[in-house]
Amino acid sequence: MIIDIHGHYTTAPKALETWRNRQIAGITNPTGMPKVSELQISDDELRESIESNQLRLMRERGLDLTIFSPRASFMAHHIGDFEISSTWAAICNELCFRVSRLFPENFVPAAMLPQSPGVDTATCIPELVKCVEQYGNVAINLNPDPSGGYWTSPPLSDRYWYPIYEKMVEYDIPAMIHVSTSCNACFHTTGSHYLNADTTAFMQCLTSDLFRDFPTLRFVIPHGGGAVPYHWGRFRGLAQELKKPLLKDHLLNNVFFDTCVYHQPGIDLLTRVIPVDNILFASEMIGAVRGIDPETGHYFDDTKRYVEAAHVDADERHKIYEGNARRVYPRLDALLKAKGL
Repeated sequence: MIIDIHGHYTTAPKALETWRNRQIAGITNPTGMPKVSELQISDDELRESIESNQLRLMRERGLDLTIFSPRASFMAHHIGDFEISSTWAAICNELCFRVSRLFPENFVPAAMLPQSPGVDTATCIPELVKCVEQYGNVAINLNPDPSGGYWTSPPLSDRYWYPIYEKMVEYDIPAMIHVSTSCNACFHTTGSHYLNADTTAFMQCLTSDLFRDFPTLRFVIPHGGGAVPYHWGRFRGLAQELKKPLLKDHLLNNVFFDTCVYHQPGIDLLTRVIPVDNILFASEMIGAVRGIDPETGHYFDDTKRYVEAAHVDADERHKIYEGNARRVYPRLDALLKAKGL
């Protein structure tokens, strides 16, 4: 089985974006604030949006299952207040749940949280609980920068985040550390903000002792870990100067990386530097990079091709494709076992 742990609903019906635009406009003109009931998206519309896009590509590329969460750039936690984020998160999470019900063999939901800058993270718990207990979500996406590129929140090691971590540990679910849109003109959303955030999150973990407080807490750092694999020696050296344990003991029981790296040399580097036990297959297909690579004639985000060509043996490739995902996402493993898989 090939499990893609990083999928977003980037192809949701246009009605979702139209409703969101009305919600944003309603922040300054409350009389125009739309009701949730005004968003009408049929099952047939959901099917069409998936069958002609993600599911088509999954079948073409030989992928079996995707962990599916709301579109990252749409989270936009910096817009409005907690009530705005709460309503928006609930809508987006429900759509991913509905997709998982329509295509139970192909999609399993992961939740966005109703984060809002400066707001107690405990306010996210009701949505998290609903998504796990009612929707069967196997993970969450956690935005370390709800301000949208200005980094006004405390680092991930701060007790500010502990209410979410405590619930993650209780439910035994991981968090993908994933920012949203950048509204800072200095940082292109997908070209720099995402990769900066991946690297920043790793360094926040390195400089802290977070996993002493939460030894079973698990983070997935997407996009191949940003700059982390490329600068592994720098991070090892910094950990040594900070009198931290070796990275394999300090972080690698808790921190994992995906394969959303869009060229062969990048995957080759990832699999040479990072232990295979810490690498999970992902593509983020129909996401940040959607075009065809003129050097290969294949889509940039067809990451299975890179993993197939990487210098790993069959057992290691199985770990990347399936084994590691089932270990890092225990609720996914339980779901698959219940189906006899």
